[in-house]
Amino acid sequence: MAVLYILAGTNHFLNPDTFRKIMPPWLPCHDVLIYTTGVLEITFGVLLLPLATRRIGAWGIVFLLIAVFPANIQMALNYANTNHHQTWLVFLRLPVQALLIWWAWLFTQRPKREK
Repeated sequence: MAVLYILAGTNHFLNPDTFRKIMPPWLPCHDVLIYTTGVLEITFGVLLLPLATRRIGAWGIVFLLIAVFPANIQMALNYANTNHHQTWLVFLRLPVQALLIWWAWLFTQRPKREK
């Protein structure tokens, strides 16, 4: 999971135009939000690596995934409005976001102690 979010966050800096296209128009400061979410994804991904900070990183990812959900909805609307041939795939991604949140939430749980 850590590698996934570190790579995803890095992608915000390598391909910001991809994220500009899915920014909801009602949000201000698109570039600031794109780069901020990239920094947060990298930071939370790194925090997942040590056991001591894993829960903090996981909670950060949970909240970040919730915060960026409007961009996922905007992407689905953009695809639907242009009759893109992969519209179905983008709409399928919406419930996948819930699975990603659940996966991150699992890392927030304290490990059970053995008796």
